[in-house]
Amino acid sequence: MSTVIEPYGRIELRKSWHKNFTRGLAISVAIHLLVASSYYIVDFLGEDEKIPTVSVRILKYSDLGPPPSISNVPPPPSVAVVAAAKPTIGVPVPVPDAEVSPDQTLATQQELSRAPSPALEEAGEGDGQIQIAQDVMVGDAEPGMDEFVPVEKPPQVVKKITPKYPDMASRAGLEGTVWVKILVDKDGKPKKAVVVKSTTEIFNDAAVEAAMQFVFTPAYMNNGPVKVWVAIPFKFRLKEAMPS
Repeated sequence: MSTVIEPYGRIELRKSWHKNFTRGLAISVAIHLLVASSYYIVDFLGEDEKIPTVSVRILKYSDLGPPPSISNVPPPPSVAVVAAAKPTIGVPVPVPDAEVSPDQTLATQQELSRAPSPALEEAGEGDGQIQIAQDVMVGDAEPGMDEFVPVEKPPQVVKKITPKYPDMASRAGLEGTVWVKILVDKDGKPKKAVVVKSTTEIFNDAAVEAAMQFVFTPAYMNNGPVKVWVAIPFKFRLKEAMPS
């Protein structure tokens, strides 16, 4: 049995190219028409689902009416509050009005921050004006005004000087209080005096001059004298300045 080989070459290609070209052109046109028609079909079907146009009107604040009433608003939900137990300690005790001094005043926060250290011991008996506040530092170095170190024995006033009332303040009828911090040396003598608070500045120089003339017993720590700062308030009162 013999095999018949059909001829294939340039002549056969020239005969089939026109048929293949026509077939490919028809297929491509059909594809393009299908794609274009699908776009229009989808657009036509989605017309009902288009978002409607929203119109916005801008009004002035003066054109707005009064706000709606809130009387119909439901009240907020109630919250159960558990009653706190009364304190058993630290309960304030009322003081009768007869025992309250009419001249007593309360210091502000700024006055409290500038006030000297709280008084620890009375410097003298009967005057109630000069008080010593302990503010110390152990060692030979000079302590700072704001440093605080406890001592075994604080300084005591041996000699106190009453400040001279300024003539100008006396004529003007001025009164006041000056808080002075004094650096007491190891021998009990003032080394420095600094005004830390003053209600009337005209009394500052007189208070510092009197403070530098004070004499103290030295403060002791570990069986030895140390330098300390003491705070002394000087009160200037006209009735005390007037001769009796």
